[in-house]
Amino acid sequence: MEAKNTTAQAKSVNPDEIAHFSSMAETWWDPNGPFKPLHQLNPTRIAFVKEQLCTHFKLDPLCEKPLEGLRILDIGCGGGLLCEPISRLGATVIGADAAEKNIKTARVHAAQMGLDIDYRHITAEELADQGEVFDAILNMEVIEHVADIPSFLGACCLLLSQEGCMTLSTLNRTIKSWAMAIAGAEYILRWLPIGTHDWKKFIKPSELSTYAQKSGFDITVIKGMVFNPIKSLWSLNDQDFSVNYVALAVKSDDER
Repeated sequence: MEAKNTTAQAKSVNPDEIAHFSSMAETWWDPNGPFKPLHQLNPTRIAFVKEQLCTHFKLDPLCEKPLEGLRILDIGCGGGLLCEPISRLGATVIGADAAEKNIKTARVHAAQMGLDIDYRHITAEELADQGEVFDAILNMEVIEHVADIPSFLGACCLLLSQEGCMTLSTLNRTIKSWAMAIAGAEYILRWLPIGTHDWKKFIKPSELSTYAQKSGFDITVIKGMVFNPIKSLWSLNDQDFSVNYVALAVKSDDER
């Protein structure tokens, strides 16, 4: 069931961010459009999600549909760039976004691909209020755009099953991240529309860990995501968290 007036009901929703991404909603699936960086990043994000979920739930990563049997929420799903490949890996996927235009784009594309994905125009807080529970949550490139991080992560904790896990990815607040993600990607290379990111909202790994702990999570895995400009490829890195990084969170013992 689609919730009504969702953007007015959740503390974590930033109206300016919703308006910004709504203005680009029709371009989500254009690999050379405003979301080109996400298209380039997607294989690395999918690899991390698959590896961590298979390890956490003791699933066989080599089988045809290794995530079969898992109920997964992609919160802040946008146009469905993660929902579709995760669905193809066998998971039951619910994609949620506070921007209605994003959901409409995602539904149309999934239908064209013949995929059964449950897309909802709804916030994390409202899903929690409805009593929804998921085996895993994908929280990717979202947290730096929300207005109230504790409210957002608190809702995610309520939404996660006791033995579940959540993947997160975001941007570190460093001089290098400003140079690459804002000066480079927005102003010089024009990969992203100007204003897509606010460097002051980028989150250091130590800050993410603190936010997570206060919301009932423990960060158990963290890896950097490093871009090779010559090959235009991203890769996971165990030491370099200076720009993009990805993490795995599980419920702390007190929340179980």
